[in-house]
Amino acid sequence: MVETPKAWLLILCASLLCVEYTIDALSYDHSATIECLEEPLKPQYNGGIIVNPQFTYGLTGWSSFGGNGGKIMQKKSKDGNSFIVAYNRYQPYDTFSQKIYLHKKKLYAFSAWIQVSHGKEPVTAVFKTTDGFTFAGSAVARSGCWSMLKGGLTVNSSGYAELYFQSNSINVEIWVDNVSLQPFTEVQWRSHQVEGIAKARKRDVKVHVIDSKGEVLQGANIHFRPRQSKASFPFGCVINKDILGNQAYQSWFTSRFSVTVFGNELKWYSTERVRGVENYTDADAMLAFAKQNGISVRGHCIFWDDPYYQPEWVKSLSPAELKDAAYKRLQSVVSRYSGKFVGWDVNNENLHHQFFEQMLGANASDVFFQMAYQLDPTRMFMNEYNTIEWSGETVASPAQYLTKLQEIRSFYKGPTGIGVESHFITLNIPYVRAALDTLASAGVPIWLTELDVYSADQAFHLEQILREAHAHPAVQGIVLWAARTAAGCYRMCLADEKYNNLPTGDVVDKLINEWKPYSVDGEIGSDGEFKTSLFHGEYDLTIYHPSTNTTLNRMFKVAAPEISAQNLKDTVSPMILHLQVDV
Repeated sequence: MVETPKAWLLILCASLLCVEYTIDALSYDHSATIECLEEPLKPQYNGGIIVNPQFTYGLTGWSSFGGNGGKIMQKKSKDGNSFIVAYNRYQPYDTFSQKIYLHKKKLYAFSAWIQVSHGKEPVTAVFKTTDGFTFAGSAVARSGCWSMLKGGLTVNSSGYAELYFQSNSINVEIWVDNVSLQPFTEVQWRSHQVEGIAKARKRDVKVHVIDSKGEVLQGANIHFRPRQSKASFPFGCVINKDILGNQAYQSWFTSRFSVTVFGNELKWYSTERVRGVENYTDADAMLAFAKQNGISVRGHCIFWDDPYYQPEWVKSLSPAELKDAAYKRLQSVVSRYSGKFVGWDVNNENLHHQFFEQMLGANASDVFFQMAYQLDPTRMFMNEYNTIEWSGETVASPAQYLTKLQEIRSFYKGPTGIGVESHFITLNIPYVRAALDTLASAGVPIWLTELDVYSADQAFHLEQILREAHAHPAVQGIVLWAARTAAGCYRMCLADEKYNNLPTGDVVDKLINEWKPYSVDGEIGSDGEFKTSLFHGEYDLTIYHPSTNTTLNRMFKVAAPEISAQNLKDTVSPMILHLQVDV
């Protein structure tokens, strides 16, 4: 038996520690784009665990998928860039694949660059696992340039999986390049959330204190006390007219939330059931309640593009009659509440539905946005479902969402916002983060507008999605869809009929407590400075020097920096406060 020198053991241990630290410290890449580029960008994480991600070595690691006679080959661009091509396709899934071992406890970030031979088509990345098929995400591929497909996944059990791509149009070739699949541990994923909160919701603060002679005031006590009990981050819940006159409901609600939205009371079918007879009684009373309690309100919604949810009398109108009725509706509701809402959902779900576009023309949403802004110059939102909820979505995928938003912004020049409804049934947290990354590339605020979870482990999954959303730097508000009526809730309740918390309500309370500003106490050091990190908001600052019995009081606001998903890696400069205490 040969002994290993102790020095070698020390070096080996140190090396292992360094490796472990590096793995645990692996950062997440928030970059995403819907720009179509002449050449694809390099694979994120250098491809991660993908073999031959840039197709530098031909088709090594890749094989034909589908079994229907489809063919694959390597191609090179005029600049020498290599990529893989699927052609002679007979089924949507006739493409190419790579086998990869996936772990149950890992979270996988996925990306690839895609192109089609002609036209434009949605392309989806799919993993065939031992439990079935898991979608990682989709994007719109175009001919002549490369589009980024960004997504992610988790698996229910460990084992080999087969990554492949599919498109319903079998008449196009599918081109793919610079594929990446990066695994993260749960600890690493949580560290990204902590980092996101530190940069997007908090700010480093440095206070430098001197006396009237310009000398540092070492040993002085310093105290920060928040002036508000709720977080500056808008966090709220939907309400309905049942809250009016229900003291238990009101007390439960107002003690928790800073923003709300009306479930149905502002929708066209509620305010004008009979043509020409408007009734805003419930909405007016609910707005008065919110205003009295210092709660902001989102305007939901001016129109709903789903033909099923139009007032009955609207469904039989001619296009000319509908145009007249719709303009009157918009004029009425927006003028009435101008300056009272923090934003409007203008034409709800206008990707999944096309009622107004079919009746009034393809630019109906564009016109509604412009007209609404002229009456109420506030932020105007799109609002859609399945954009972040379902990784297999193609109609309202992040790329399709931003394409529609770009169309609206080419006509309407006011401020816009991205509303994602967030009605979750299954939860794919890596996809949620990737979808938010893609949406963030538009550079406008993102709100989760109707968040609920319908699953067996509702409270656990609610906490997961709330933590992920709150930590993302592009998300600027969350509204839960959990209003209680006499009949119960839509899909998720936070409290019982007596307004005692359910497990979901306990999750909400726990996170509210984590996210709200807190008091900080300390002592000025020998350099005359005190450093800390504070949630955004207003604080009362007190500095007291015990030896001189001198006190300084002032208000201090911790302001949010301008930050987006693209500059999350940038260092946010601390807020520096220079104070003189006259002794």
